[in-house]
Amino acid sequence: MGCSVLLLASTVSSLGGLLFGYELGIISGGLLQLKTQFRLTCIQQEALVSSLLIGGLLSSLVGGGLIDRYGRRKSILLSNVLMLTGSLILLISSYPTLLCGRFTVGVSMCLSSMSCCIFVSELVTPERRGFLVTLYEAGITVGILVAYTMNYILFDLKMGWKWMFGLAVVPAMIQMVSICFLPSNTDRGICQDLITSMDTQEEGDSNKRTEYDIMSLFQQKDNMRSRSIVGLGLVLFQQFTGQPSVLFYASTIFHSAGFQNADSAVLATVGIGLVKVVATFTSMFFSDRVGRRPLLISGCCVMALCLTTIGLLSGQSLKDTQGPCNTEHAIGNRTGQSHFPFGNQTLLNATLDENNILQYSSDRKTLKPLELSPSAHQNVVNWIILVCMMTVVAAYSIGFGPMTWLLLSEIFPAPVRGRAFALTSCFNWSAHLLVAFTFLDVFNAAGLGGTFLMYGATSLVASVFFYFLLPETKGKTLDEIDKELRMNRFHHHAVCCTFIRPTPSRHRYQRVSCQQSI
Repeated sequence: MGCSVLLLASTVSSLGGLLFGYELGIISGGLLQLKTQFRLTCIQQEALVSSLLIGGLLSSLVGGGLIDRYGRRKSILLSNVLMLTGSLILLISSYPTLLCGRFTVGVSMCLSSMSCCIFVSELVTPERRGFLVTLYEAGITVGILVAYTMNYILFDLKMGWKWMFGLAVVPAMIQMVSICFLPSNTDRGICQDLITSMDTQEEGDSNKRTEYDIMSLFQQKDNMRSRSIVGLGLVLFQQFTGQPSVLFYASTIFHSAGFQNADSAVLATVGIGLVKVVATFTSMFFSDRVGRRPLLISGCCVMALCLTTIGLLSGQSLKDTQGPCNTEHAIGNRTGQSHFPFGNQTLLNATLDENNILQYSSDRKTLKPLELSPSAHQNVVNWIILVCMMTVVAAYSIGFGPMTWLLLSEIFPAPVRGRAFALTSCFNWSAHLLVAFTFLDVFNAAGLGGTFLMYGATSLVASVFFYFLLPETKGKTLDEIDKELRMNRFHHHAVCCTFIRPTPSRHRYQRVSCQQSI
């Protein structure tokens, strides 16, 4: 029975991740159609993208209390209902309903992400926790790949954006049916006794000795303040390294980097999705072998290198001087037709030049071709940018992607875990919203080069932060992690110290020197 419950719970979690990733990625291609049909300005595009994040932010404020009070299982069911509701609202053809639908979907995504990660982390043994919790991130990457693929398939279909948004109901329905078959005793994350009743009993006894509330997260008692700093560092650096920009504006980035029509830009995002899936599954298999710290720190270092390279090379991109807000470019589709949204004017079936690119002049009275002189050198630069972008995505998917939520599910005590997730999730969605809502304006002001140089510098700072502050949690039960953090016994460099190491008899500990532990 334990194995069947574990398999079903993992399926539920993976489907939650798939929905999360699908909704993150689908707007990348859908936005190309929506901005034409509804003649959206840059501010309106950013608002449409950010409405999902506003929903996630508000959900994070109340979601933790719901999870701790009503349980993980019921919270996932509620997220399914909200996902179905939001997806149906999105099928109505008006800009206000698009904002409302994306907002509702955002509420669902945030509640689901917190519930699924806590749900699985409390269900499994330490030896499997890294693998099974990162199944959620694997679901996200598969969802992003599916979204990018749907963007490409449905790109030329009239009203294709409705199909893009509507397809989310399929995994939502499957997840809702699946979770109904889980036994009710998993509702508060206590079915670990199906695997190891001794660990659950000890954790329960430990939890009774200490009561926590939301303010405990900011106090030094039991080292809670340090845990919160690490948790906030995880979610803030995750966003400020620019990953939301890659997900939401991938097509825009590639188009500005030199991919000369929307078709090739959207196809390039499919390659990004494939890389993300492969890298995430690689991280899944190594999280319990190599450890959380090496994967996260090395991922940040690789991101810093590649983001800086993109920043330095993109200055040679033909379009880096053309911001996405101050000059509108036509985006050719596979049939050779283009759509040019300019305020109240829409030019259809315009004559394209040999590069399928037209530029609308600043006086908005005449169309003139964008002067291009492609060379072999510039093509090489564009491909280097693409390879670096894929490497950034791979490094993120090995480090930040799975490790953030895995570590957040491990470092906080069970009684306050839901509220701790809510706190960190609130900062996560706030940072996500800030990056996504300002990306086009920052891009317009600093260019592709300046934007990515800023992301590269942030990644470097993140690697230093994690090197000095991040604990290693692999191979330990949640109760063992909590005990060591309460006693502040995590050390990772040679200083005079001691920490507690579990002996082979599972629940007994011995003091060893720091040199022995490294």
